[in-house]
Amino acid sequence: MKRLLSLWSTMANELAIGCCVSATRDIKTVAGRVEHEGLPFFAITLTDLGKVIQKWLDQGFVVPSDATSFRMQRHTGLPAFLQGFLGRVFDPSSGVLLDEPDIDAIFAIRQLTLYFSKIANPPPKGGLASDYQVVSKRRERQAMSDFIQCEYDVKRSDSLLDTQFLEHFKRMSAMLFGDLFAKVDRDIYWGRHIPKHGPGAVADRLSSNGKYDLRTWPRRLQRVFPAESFLCVNSHHVDSRRGIDFVEPGDERPVRVITVPKTLKTPRIIAIEPAAMQYAQQSVLRCILAAFREDDFLSRVIGFDDQDPNRVMAMRGSLSGDLATLDLSEASDRVSNQHVRALLEDYPHLHEAVQASRSRKADVPGHGVIRLAKFASMGSALCFPMEAMVFTTLIFMGIEQELSTPLDRRSLLRLRDQVRVFGDDLIVPRDNALSVVDTLSTFGYKVNVSKSFWTGRFRESCGREYYDGHDVSIVKVRHVLPTQRQDSTEVISAVSLRNQLYWAGLWKSAQWMDNYMMKVLKHFPNVAPSSPVLGRESALGYQFQRLDPNTHGPLVKGYSVSAKIPLDHLEGSGALLKCLLRSSPEMGSFALVAPPTLQWREPSIDDEHLERSGRPEHVSIKLGWATPY
Repeated sequence: MKRLLSLWSTMANELAIGCCVSATRDIKTVAGRVEHEGLPFFAITLTDLGKVIQKWLDQGFVVPSDATSFRMQRHTGLPAFLQGFLGRVFDPSSGVLLDEPDIDAIFAIRQLTLYFSKIANPPPKGGLASDYQVVSKRRERQAMSDFIQCEYDVKRSDSLLDTQFLEHFKRMSAMLFGDLFAKVDRDIYWGRHIPKHGPGAVADRLSSNGKYDLRTWPRRLQRVFPAESFLCVNSHHVDSRRGIDFVEPGDERPVRVITVPKTLKTPRIIAIEPAAMQYAQQSVLRCILAAFREDDFLSRVIGFDDQDPNRVMAMRGSLSGDLATLDLSEASDRVSNQHVRALLEDYPHLHEAVQASRSRKADVPGHGVIRLAKFASMGSALCFPMEAMVFTTLIFMGIEQELSTPLDRRSLLRLRDQVRVFGDDLIVPRDNALSVVDTLSTFGYKVNVSKSFWTGRFRESCGREYYDGHDVSIVKVRHVLPTQRQDSTEVISAVSLRNQLYWAGLWKSAQWMDNYMMKVLKHFPNVAPSSPVLGRESALGYQFQRLDPNTHGPLVKGYSVSAKIPLDHLEGSGALLKCLLRSSPEMGSFALVAPPTLQWREPSIDDEHLERSGRPEHVSIKLGWATPY
């Protein structure tokens, strides 16, 4: 904890010099609070203050009752903590946002309060292990209870939703996605949906290559995803269907609900899907993405893999004020299956494929197996695209409600540069923001008010923050600092942190990290950002110590990340199936001979994929000679 405090103090002094204020009292306050409260002060209390200040920036004035964890100054409207920085942003006497607030002070306040907002739970060591486990278990139990409560909320929202709203929802979704759904519906009908397995975990606890020997198949999948096509290599192997165990709906394996690290305050909930369901979902996802890429309008409005358009629009919104950024709480877990059914109701083959590949039950620790009203949690391959399409539909419904006139295709085209959806990060016209929020609430979705902005000049989307056109995004600590070289994850994170601080212009803080990391790593050279060596990035370039005797290229001695893919032997029909899937066309019948109009794509080159597969179980760092660029 002393190391994190020292780093925070160095940063506070550096930022104070840039803003022409003093951070001496702030450092003293933090030192006292950390001594009594520990890491939760940094990760929770200080983070909550940072979120409150963002809210003040948006609404334009300070609300003293929002910051109850910190003492307020007498005769002023500002907290005593960080008063020097806050006084350059808000009027010290009234608490009203200044007409021209100091951008550097806004960055400093955000950096000092939100620096530890994403830090992971430190690994238990020594006598702290029991306390760590108790707190961790308590937070996990609370997360599972919240998951169950969210499920109740979805069921209640479904029961209260007027059918007239659903009809309006269907009309709008047909206007937006009709052509896309029609294409995917045809692909499903003609059997042009090709499955694939991913490297992630499945509820069956199969290994990565073990999924290709899958012999358990839910009966519900059989109509759209016949086992003789999806599990067998070709028609000559149909006899192998005799070895397939067809599972009736009542005996299906539920999704396995688990927690994964998110922040120190709250873990993230995900649901691990059964292998068969994930396999089928991926085939539908391929069709959806292929049709999506062909639609000029939808590719401008919805993002699946590129966050930059959201960030550009957030910057534009902070400068002009004409765009609002909205963030949803528990977005994936609040997407009702009823909404997805309404979305796809007029496209029978696509509707059947999506519903057949959807898991209906979940095994929730402490609560047993429950029936799901939500469409799917994070973990389903179709969760992300379905929630994006539901949210897009509701946004345009909200805009239509505000305009009090039905939208047509021409109206939608005019709005394509004012609406953007990436997961639960939404961008909408500011003038329609309240109506969109109201529509989302009507359908049971919760807008995260602390992370949604439309009244002031602050905007946030997809991990980037802007104020009045200026990027005020900050650097965040992800792990505690390492104490020895063997702490591989912490070492890798610390090197990344050092380089982010450097490129953010926090050079004193980066120098502090240099001095610290040189005590942990014997070799910590200057390298280019593209180098495999863990080292210091610099605008002055890289250093090298010798030339490669074969290529005469520069070499430097340092530590590189080593992550070995686990052993996972695959042979027989499962190996043949994997090879065929890896060389299959992006779209087309799942047959050994591609239709003449389709082009085969080259299989990825991986000579060991039948011997090693999956995500590395351990990450280590190794000392050696490597290129510095």
